[in-house]
Amino acid sequence: SPAEPARAAVADPSKGLLPQPARMIMQSGAFAVTPATVIRAESQQFAFSARFLANHIGIAVGPQPLTVEVGGGAGPGSILIQRNAGGAVLGPEGYNLIVRQDGITIGADTPAGAFYGVQSLRQLMPPAWEYEALRPPRRNSPPVTIPAMEIFDAPRFAWRGAMLDVARHFLEVDEVKRFIDLMALHKLNRLHLHLADDQGWRIDIRSWPNLASHGGSTEVGGGTGGFYGQDQYAAIVRYAAERFITVVPEIDMPGHTNAALASYAELNCDNIARPLYTGTEVGFSALCVDKEITYKFIDDVVREIAALTPGPYFHIGGDEVKTLTPVQYAGFVERVQGIVRSHGKQMIGWDEIAPTRLDPTSIVQHWRPKTSIAEVEAKGVKVIMSIADRMYLDMKYDNDTPIGLTWAGIVSVKQSYDWDPVTAAPGISERSMLGVEAPLWAETITNIRDYEFLAFPRLAAIAEVGWSPQEARKWDEFRERLGAQGPRWTALGLNFYRSPEVPWR
Repeated sequence: SPAEPARAAVADPSKGLLPQPARMIMQSGAFAVTPATVIRAESQQFAFSARFLANHIGIAVGPQPLTVEVGGGAGPGSILIQRNAGGAVLGPEGYNLIVRQDGITIGADTPAGAFYGVQSLRQLMPPAWEYEALRPPRRNSPPVTIPAMEIFDAPRFAWRGAMLDVARHFLEVDEVKRFIDLMALHKLNRLHLHLADDQGWRIDIRSWPNLASHGGSTEVGGGTGGFYGQDQYAAIVRYAAERFITVVPEIDMPGHTNAALASYAELNCDNIARPLYTGTEVGFSALCVDKEITYKFIDDVVREIAALTPGPYFHIGGDEVKTLTPVQYAGFVERVQGIVRSHGKQMIGWDEIAPTRLDPTSIVQHWRPKTSIAEVEAKGVKVIMSIADRMYLDMKYDNDTPIGLTWAGIVSVKQSYDWDPVTAAPGISERSMLGVEAPLWAETITNIRDYEFLAFPRLAAIAEVGWSPQEARKWDEFRERLGAQGPRWTALGLNFYRSPEVPWR
C-alpha cells in the first residue's frame, strides 16, 4: 500500500485545482471542517453529491461519515449544495463554489454541475484524506481549514472523454469502476468502451451467444480474455451515470471483427469461421458486407446494447478497413447509420467515415493527425478530437518508456497539454467541435496498473484541455499544478508516471 502522505491542507489552493477553474478569487479567512460539519443538499437531486462528499471526507475527521441532510438551506458551519440562486448562467455543467468562515456553498443549475463543484472542493482537502477514506476512522483528527474563496467555473467543451480498449486486454468490472472514479475526479464525462476487436468480444449478446463464449475467450498475447454479462455491463453504465459520465459503447465494424468472424462462420464471405487471433496486426478482417445476414447480426447487436445503454450514442468504429472498395465501405456505413438510428442512437465513427453520406446527427471522431476532415463541416456533423500525436495515451512518454507504442511519435505530457483543439483541425469550426477524448489502446498492456501508468498524468492534461478556457492555459503554470497532484494520486494508489517534465511533490 502507498505510504501515507503528510496530513495538511492544500497550502496554496490555486495550485491544487485541476482542471483549472474559469475564475477564482481568493479572500480572507477560512472554513474549518470538523466532525460536527453537516452537509446539506437543498433537494433530492443534489443528494448523491452530498453523500459522495460525506463518505469521502467524513471518516477523515472521524469517527463517522459527516451527517447529510436533504432539504432546507444553509446553517452555521455547514456545507450546502443547492440550485444556483443566480439563475441558469452557469450552463449544464457549471458551478460556483463559495468558501466563507461560516460555511461553504456549492451552487449549480444541474446535478452534474454540483458534482463537479464537489470534485473541486475535494481537491482543496488534504491529499491524505484520499488515503484515509480507505482506512478505519480516526477519533481525534484535528479540523482542517479551507481558505476562503469564490470559484465560478464551467467547461469549454461538452465532450471530455477517455476510451478504454477492453477488447485487446479485458478489464474486470471493478477495474473499470476504478477508472471511472479517476475520470470523475478530473471532471471527465464520457467513457468510450471499445468492446470488440480482432482479439476479443467483450459483451454478452443473447441472440448471438458464441460472440462472448468463443469470441471473448482470448486477448492480445494469448490470455484468457473475458466478457461482461449484460447485468455487469448495465452495472458499469449505472456506476458511471451516478458520476455524470455517459458510457459510449463501440462495436468496431466492418473491420477489426476477427472475434466475430471466428464465432460465426456465416459472417464470412466463404462461410468458414476464422481462427481466434491474439496478435496486434490490423486491417486483415472484415464482415461480409454483401450478405444480408451481416445486417441482421448488426441489428441484433445494436438492439441489445442500445437497450442497456441510456446514453444517446453508439460507436460503429469504421477504421482501418483495407479489404473493401470505397463504394462497399460507404454503402456499409450508410446502411449501419440507419440501423443505429432505428434504435434511437446517434452514430459515431472514426474519421474514415467522413467522406460517406452522414446524417447531421452522426459524429466523427478525428484520430489521424495528417488527414483533413474539413468536408464534414458542410454536412453539419459534429467532431470529437482524438488526434493520435496529442491524445493517444498508448504512445510512449519518451524513448525509455517500458510500455507503449511510437507509430504516432512520442507523446510527452507537454505534447498532450500544450495545444488548442480548435486550431488542430483545419476547416472545422469551434461550433462543430463537441470536445476531446483520449483513447487508450491496449496492445502493450497486461493489467490495470499499465492502464493507469499510460493514462496518468496525460489524461489529467487532456481533462484540462477539455475543461479550461484556452487563454487561461499555460504549460509552465500547469506543470506546477500537475506536480501538486502527486500526493493525492499517491494516496489513491494510482500508478502514475512521474514524468521528469513535472516538479512532483
